[in-house]
Amino acid sequence: MWAGHIDVRPVVPPDYRTIAGTRTTEAGGTPADGRAVAWPYRVGMSDATPSSENPGFDDMARDIAEVPAVEVIVTVAVNLMSAAAVKLGLTEEGEDHKDLDEARKLVHALAGLLDASTTEISTFHASPLRDGLKSLQLAFREASLVPDEPGHGPGEKYTGPVYG
Repeated sequence: MWAGHIDVRPVVPPDYRTIAGTRTTEAGGTPADGRAVAWPYRVGMSDATPSSENPGFDDMARDIAEVPAVEVIVTVAVNLMSAAAVKLGLTEEGEDHKDLDEARKLVHALAGLLDASTTEISTFHASPLRDGLKSLQLAFREASLVPDEPGHGPGEKYTGPVYG
């Protein structure tokens, strides 16, 4: 759970509620009484309780506070790179997890992150990340049945055209 979600509570209890006047259910059908069943939903990314009821949260928030921003940026970039490599089928399982649509999104997000953080991270950190991004962009072009033209591939809006 992120530090910004300390006091996030569910707006609606996690049960199904009936909404008058609508005609669809979560499964796409219509209930017999003509009222729709809404999905349970919550505000925030988890159903965790506030920090006062979660004793380890203060320690986690303090640990996060001690991490330098550059380290967070690099960690997120490496996670994006790893996820993109899996979606490009570059792992041992290869084709089992290959999904070029998802890979495009991840590579594009990585390029945007690196572009936005150019002035924040040093060349020491940025160079290997840019090299990895270029490798992923080239792998995407190679994996595509109909490759994008140079300058139109994922992330090339931020990096410019990528050539092998």
